[in-house]
Amino acid sequence: MSENQEENPIVENVEPPEVKLTAPELFEMESTWLVVAKNRRVNRDWEALMQRHPENTRRCYEDLCTAPTTRQPGRVFPLKGKLYKGAWEYEVTKGDRVFYVPDAQQLKVVVYYAGKHPSPAPTP
Repeated sequence: MSENQEENPIVENVEPPEVKLTAPELFEMESTWLVVAKNRRVNRDWEALMQRHPENTRRCYEDLCTAPTTRQPGRVFPLKGKLYKGAWEYEVTKGDRVFYVPDAQQLKVVVYYAGKHPSPAPTP
């Protein structure tokens, strides 16, 4: 399912082991932010999440591509505490989360966790 083709110049900003996060099918929006997975394992977990909840992950991907630092009460918010500096949480479903770190200077979002809601939250 992963394609990670380098046909867009924005993809040149992907530094290994990062991989471009797999876009949901039928995603045709022009993205402002580059969204990458921390590594292949995270991208594989993201793909599994897309299989389980395609509509929710599509909305999550759109939000990460366009406005990853816009708070949505109860759904999208920055994490608190030193360990989570700069990290955000996205509630994809009641039991599934995506954790990511947005970089406003590079317009890049690094997803470091996608899957079941862990307790405590994973650190970047």
